[in-house]
Amino acid sequence: MKPTLRTLLHLPLILFGLTMALPLGLMFTTALGSARMALQPGDSLWHIFIPRDWNWGNFAEVWTRVTFLRYYLNSLIVAFFTTTGQVLTSACAAYAFARLRWPGRDRLFLLYLATMMVPATTTLIPNFAVIRLIPAWLQAMCPFVDWMGLRYLGTGPDATAVGRFVGVDSYFALIVPGMFSAYGTFLLRQFLLSIPRELDEAARIDGATHWQIFSRIILPLAKPGLATLAIFTFMGAWSNLLWPLVVTNLEQLRVLPIGLQQFQQASGAQWQYVMAGSLLMLLPVLGIFLAGQRYFVSGMLVGAVKG
Repeated sequence: MKPTLRTLLHLPLILFGLTMALPLGLMFTTALGSARMALQPGDSLWHIFIPRDWNWGNFAEVWTRVTFLRYYLNSLIVAFFTTTGQVLTSACAAYAFARLRWPGRDRLFLLYLATMMVPATTTLIPNFAVIRLIPAWLQAMCPFVDWMGLRYLGTGPDATAVGRFVGVDSYFALIVPGMFSAYGTFLLRQFLLSIPRELDEAARIDGATHWQIFSRIILPLAKPGLATLAIFTFMGAWSNLLWPLVVTNLEQLRVLPIGLQQFQQASGAQWQYVMAGSLLMLLPVLGIFLAGQRYFVSGMLVGAVKG
């Protein structure tokens, strides 16, 4: 291909990439700007994108104005355990649907897949009702345990810093409902179908159990699919706003999206601090994507090429 033709083909992609990067650039320059957002006499249009004064202290200011570290830790805990749980449950379910033969498997999978058509907002109230009633159910089954008052750090004055063990205002409510996904099961099932069945048969002849086949053969070969699901799940759990807003009331259990929203309302038009907090929130997602980019691309190409 001639260099001129290659340049013409790459030029639209470069322009598209710059268009996608422009909001991030504005976020970065706004985070480093001062409280003066409007142009002043003597300023050029470039000062919209490049501020006169670079205030790196805006990032440190965010940590002192609110309990940003608490929000960050809560989001990390919720995203990590939600991602780990969803990858494990989806992998186990995908193995059952893709590699095992049992009556009604395909019909049950279609029924399971049909749940993806139900909007998440329609199940919000039923899920909240179940989460709210779980402590009462556990109390009826185990009367000798005070599930309603049990805290992660005991029953001292600082115990409410981490919420209850189960029910509303608990890590249980923030994590467990997100550990099960029909989309994750579908994604991994399609990936496992691309792995030759001869590997299972050879391992079964050697005396391997289903768990050994799953853990020692299928999972290592399914790394691209697992990484793809992990990236999607982490991004969804990290940026989730609606469900944590419904099931938590304690400030100590707030996650980053709720913390940034309330910080924005409290700080008014101080967008430099809001953008600084947004950039800090973006860093883990960007790191996860860059770390798993190789597996992510190969996982997205599964089934796109025959051979």
